[in-house]
Amino acid sequence: MLTTGRLRALCSLYGIVAVAGVSGGAYAESPAQILNGYAAQSGTAPAPSRGQQFFTTRHGREWACATCHGATPTGNGQHAVTAKTIAPLAPAFNPERFTDAAKSEKWFRRNCGDVVGRECTASEKADVLSWLMTLKP
Repeated sequence: MLTTGRLRALCSLYGIVAVAGVSGGAYAESPAQILNGYAAQSGTAPAPSRGQQFFTTRHGREWACATCHGATPTGNGQHAVTAKTIAPLAPAFNPERFTDAAKSEKWFRRNCGDVVGRECTASEKADVLSWLMTLKP
């Protein structure tokens, strides 16, 4: 039974998820919407220059984002271990990129673990995505 208290909690949870920029996949999002979610979470304005620096830096570990995606991720990349082809990361070169917040989160979580050894902050994600959005054909 859905009580008033449970309904309030559910609405609060839905609000948190919406503000965080995470959706249930009911509609296609745009890279700009996902970027706005990360920017709102971080409370700071995204900086493409910081995003590029983050993307190309090794952070004291074996890989950088650029190791697999390429220093300018506008073409296909290749996974450093499996040699699997990776489609372009920049949204202007691959319209499927950053159109699903849950999928974007999944890949940020996995790749940030490999690259920086932890989850990336909302600010780092916003910076990287803002840089990727500056890359045009």
